Amino acid sequence: MNYVVVYEKSETGWAAYVPDLPGVVTTGRTRAEVRSLIQEAIEFHLDGLKEDRLPIPEPSAEAEVISIRK
Repeated sequence: MNYVVVYEKSETGWAAYVPDLPGVVTTGRTRAEVRSLIQEAIEFHLDGLKEDRLPIPEPSAEAEVISIRK
């Protein structure tokens, strides 16, 4: 499964969240650190859903970068 992950830079580091998995959020000092942490968080969340016999949300979010010329 491929889930969209949104990365946001802040004054103190990075954050990431998964639109299709509410509550799956992480922060860290570097983007690389956050990428590793969000992957772990996704896997942990999905394992928990399976263990609780809850449905696994199908990926539905999409992302696109739009370039604007000024």
